[in-house]
This record gives sequence, C-alpha cells and structure tokens, in this order.
Amino acid sequence: METWYYTVVSIDGDYANLKRLDIESDDLKLVARALLPEGIAEGTKLKYELMQYFIV
Repeated sequence: METWYYTVVSIDGDYANLKRLDIESDDLKLVARALLPEGIAEGTKLKYELMQYFIV
C-alpha cells in the first residue's frame, strides 16, 4: 500500500490542482473536486491512500 501527500495549490471550478509534497516535483495533478473531501481550500494538505483523499 502506497501513500502520497499533496497540498491544494489552486481551485478552479470543479477541479483542484494538487502538488506532491513527498517528492521533489513541480508537476501539478488536476483532480475533480468530487473526488476530494468537502471543505478543502487552497493550502489544505491531503493524504492519498487506498484510492481516497483525506485531509491531514
């Protein structure tokens, strides 16, 4: 089981741009907000594990 950590960089309508925290990368991941927990905002830290996102 792998675990990844992200921060919400920006929110654009129904999508959010996430940046990996656990590796050195400038790439952003575009994720539908429907897949993310309610209450996220820019700067929210997330954990991705077992195909689900959780607020840290």
